[in-house]
Amino acid sequence: MLTFLRIVMIALLVGGPAGVSVAQELSGDDMRSLDDQVQEIKSDVLSIASELNNLEERLLYPSNTQVAVFIAIARDETFRLDAVQIEIDGELAAHHIYSFNELEALKKGGVQRIYTGNVTTGEHQMSIAVIGKLKNGDDFTQSDTIAFAKKVEPKILGVTLTGSGISVGDW
Repeated sequence: MLTFLRIVMIALLVGGPAGVSVAQELSGDDMRSLDDQVQEIKSDVLSIASELNNLEERLLYPSNTQVAVFIAIARDETFRLDAVQIEIDGELAAHHIYSFNELEALKKGGVQRIYTGNVTTGEHQMSIAVIGKLKNGDDFTQSDTIAFAKKVEPKILGVTLTGSGISVGDW
């Protein structure tokens, strides 16, 4: 559309009244061609943005130090998740307060990547604190600390939340 406007402006500036007739002679085929070009440019921009995001993640989180933590809720759980806090080696890694839509997605089997970061190879401690409400309205809090070993390859940890505990494992 921007190209079309430029053509019209140039035609008006260069040709005066003759330029108006040139601008009016732009047919529907020309407009469709311009529309196709705009759509192609949009597609290219989205593709480039996706490639840049992937490159940024590879640069910020190299595979030899990358650790990612995912949150899921076990099937048929009735508690309401309000917030999760994760610490790795005593430092806050992530804290998230859940919206209604996020909670619904988790209850339907969705998984949330809550943290991606860098840790050195070796042994580490991860503390997880969960806050929510039980079906009867009582407050619900759980916390757990687990040890995990980081090797040279990326580490992916899955945290599954239940009303009776926190389960952590490699994914």
